[in-house]
Amino acid sequence: MNVAAAASNALIDARALSKLRWRCRRGLLENDLLIERFFARHQATSTYFHAEGLDRLMALPDNDLLDLLLARAEPQGEYARDDVIEVLALMRAPVLPLRV
Repeated sequence: MNVAAAASNALIDARALSKLRWRCRRGLLENDLLIERFFARHQATSTYFHAEGLDRLMALPDNDLLDLLLARAEPQGEYARDDVIEVLALMRAPVLPLRV
């Protein structure tokens, strides 16, 4: 594994995670809910690779982002990157029901 790959697979530190969460705030409530669910599930295991994918997704307009998050569209062009695709898969993963 090269140095760049090792760095992108490193867990994101608390300061960078805080900045990323702030960057991920959106205008549509639906986007915010899905993004917050991602952080609730994956913040402890998020890497700089995930941060790159999230940062790329946050450049999209709200409605385009929502279409990707709800799988109504797939990443195209500059968004068809491994980091974006992996983050989308994590964000789209269904919430399993609680067993009682």
